[in-house]
Amino acid sequence: MQGVWDKISPYVIQYGVPFVTAILIFVIGKWAAKLLSRVVEKTLEKAKVHKTLASFTKNIVYYVILIFVAIAALNKVGIETNSFVALVGAAGLAVGFALQGSLANFAAGVMIILFQPFEVGDTIEAGGAIGVVEEIQMFNTILSASDNKRVIIPNAKITSDKVVVHQKSKT
Repeated sequence: MQGVWDKISPYVIQYGVPFVTAILIFVIGKWAAKLLSRVVEKTLEKAKVHKTLASFTKNIVYYVILIFVAIAALNKVGIETNSFVALVGAAGLAVGFALQGSLANFAAGVMIILFQPFEVGDTIEAGGAIGVVEEIQMFNTILSASDNKRVIIPNAKITSDKVVVHQKSKT
């Protein structure tokens, strides 16, 4: 029996230990992905983000982490992961191009909040509309127009054009 173990022990050490390590990486990584995605969802729900968006973001976080965990586990086994990383990068680039408008609106929303050219309650002219600012959201600004209509303007349209802020009367 000792002779058999002496023959297979180098193979167990060479292939078995990395394989067990890869399984541990995957199991622990999957657990961490679930935990982090739940934390993200709970945080968004506490911030009163719409439940659908919170759930969607949770799923995105889970699968992004899971992709990196799977690549790390495959790498530990000895599989070349360069092509996987390139594929993930290309997919990220494609998603970035697809979300270009949304990312521009998000960045514009951050600029509006940081520089505060107007605030909720101000009457403004922006994006071809006039109204009282009801809400400044992540991607849009909502105005209440005088004809009892809600006007939703993408934030990028607001920051790329002139904005007229009507001064409040001093009475």
